[in-house]
Amino acid sequence: MSGKRANGEGTIYQRVDGRYECAIMLPTSSGRRKRVRVYGNTRQEAREKLLKVIEDAGRGVFPSERTWKVGEYLDFWLEREKRRPLTLKRHETVVRLHIKPTLGHHRLDSLTVRIVQNFLDDLLADGKSVATIHQTRKVLSAALTYAMRQEMITRNVARLVELPRYKSREAEHWTPDETIRFLDAASSDPLYPAFVLLALYGLRRGEVLGIRWRDVDFDHGVLHIRQQVQRINGKLEQVELKTESSERDEPLLAQARAAILRQRKDQGEAIFNAGRGWQGTNDENELVFTTRTGRPLESHNLARSFMRICKQHNLRRITIHGLRHSNATTQKSLQVHSRDIQAILGHGDVRTTGIYEHVDIASKRNALQKVEERLFSAAANRGRCRQSCRQTASVGTSAASESQEKKTPTPDGMGTFFGGSSQTRTGDTRLFRPNETTLQERLTSINQAVQTRARTWKFGCIAVSFAVNDTHIQPHTARRAV
Repeated sequence: MSGKRANGEGTIYQRVDGRYECAIMLPTSSGRRKRVRVYGNTRQEAREKLLKVIEDAGRGVFPSERTWKVGEYLDFWLEREKRRPLTLKRHETVVRLHIKPTLGHHRLDSLTVRIVQNFLDDLLADGKSVATIHQTRKVLSAALTYAMRQEMITRNVARLVELPRYKSREAEHWTPDETIRFLDAASSDPLYPAFVLLALYGLRRGEVLGIRWRDVDFDHGVLHIRQQVQRINGKLEQVELKTESSERDEPLLAQARAAILRQRKDQGEAIFNAGRGWQGTNDENELVFTTRTGRPLESHNLARSFMRICKQHNLRRITIHGLRHSNATTQKSLQVHSRDIQAILGHGDVRTTGIYEHVDIASKRNALQKVEERLFSAAANRGRCRQSCRQTASVGTSAASESQEKKTPTPDGMGTFFGGSSQTRTGDTRLFRPNETTLQERLTSINQAVQTRARTWKFGCIAVSFAVNDTHIQPHTARRAV
């Protein structure tokens, strides 16, 4: 009876094809029990796999209720993915074109880092761009992360692969002067009010086209950004914004107010001309920017008008999204705080705002000129000050050396030229005052001071002499009187 298996040990047997199979009943991630099977080329290999399954179950990592192929699981994931429509469409395209044709037949729980690494390397060898490689890995990683949350797998192998280095190209943007030239050129275009809002607030195309009249608060001077217009499944729809931070309130500036009032006048004329053919809501939910018949405006048409104006007036070619970059860069050059720029543009992370703040040679020059001024102008001022002090001190020292070479105290108790006995240069701090008078005036003042001191000293000597002589005369006078 010693060879009898205990409950929960599983079974091991050799299959007809020569491989060994281990089977055991275990609970699944859904709570039900199922028979789990593992295979190996040898009995020992199959036994080790079985022990690993039992160990994982002991740690609370239970097998999935069903065995998923990667292709089947990706379809399951796309149906449950909670993303914005355009993001979901982009993920579906990547899955259909790149992932499923190569990895679709693999078991989900059998994916390894080496399998995914070879898959991405083959895509690069087939001529796919580095950006496509990064996007494919991003989508696969998102799908495997969801599988981990559902306890279908224990690790996300897509996070462990090595990717080729990718550096996104910096977006082209305009200087403030180029933006002014564009607005002047577009002033007669029907879409000029939209261009003003794009340049002034750095709005996205869909955001400016999604503004409703209810979002414009003329009384309080506020412009509310609450939705956007996008083409989804071939139809223009008013949808939610890109992120939660994209929902924001902007101050209704004077130029924006004037542009929107102009648009309201133009739309009123369009409604009158269309008559019953007007397809808008004709209430506060009406979009500010519409076609001549009241339908939502296509963002591509806005971009085409933008490019047409640039071409007609020989403006440097950028995309209409480049106006958003131009706005952020202009704010940066005006020393606006990055946190304020982030709030104006509606970014969720200030690091994203940094992508829009471009640095050109002019901004570098301005920054480095400030460094140069701080470092070298102060040094130059110190040099001029030292030179002036040397000149003044040398003149004073030469004048003092003519009267007395050694630094011996004068009869009035002062050092040479009114300086201390231990100083090489004069100690008279009046000589170090700002250069408000000429050198000749200073020398005249010094000579007058020297003459005054000399006269005082001479008078003192005469007074002492008289006093000494008087003491010698008085005794003789007394004897004569006796």
